[in-house]
Amino acid sequence: MVHGRSHSREFKLDVVQQAASGEKRPAQICREHGIAANLLVRWRKEYAARGEAAFGAAADSGSASQERRIAELERLCGQLALENAALKRGLTLCRSRSSTR
Repeated sequence: MVHGRSHSREFKLDVVQQAASGEKRPAQICREHGIAANLLVRWRKEYAARGEAAFGAAADSGSASQERRIAELERLCGQLALENAALKRGLTLCRSRSSTR
C-alpha cells in the first residue's frame, strides 16, 4: 500500500460509485485499487455529505469554498459546545440528586 499519494477526483468518484452499487464488497474494491479500507470509508462519508462536490473540481478550490467550509465547521463547533454544556449540566444535576439520597 502506497501512502501519501493523491488520487484524482474521477478515481475517487469511480471507487465510491463502485462501492455504492453493491456489486463488489468494499474489501474487494480496496484490493483491486490498492487503497486502505479506512480511505474508502472516508471517501464514502465525504460523498454522502457533499455529493460530487466532496472531491472538489478545479473551480471549487477557491477561497469562497474554503470560507463556506470554515463557516460550516464553526457552526458545528458551536453546536457541539452547546450540546457539551447541556450534557455537563445534566450530569451535575444527576450527581447532586444522587448525593442527596
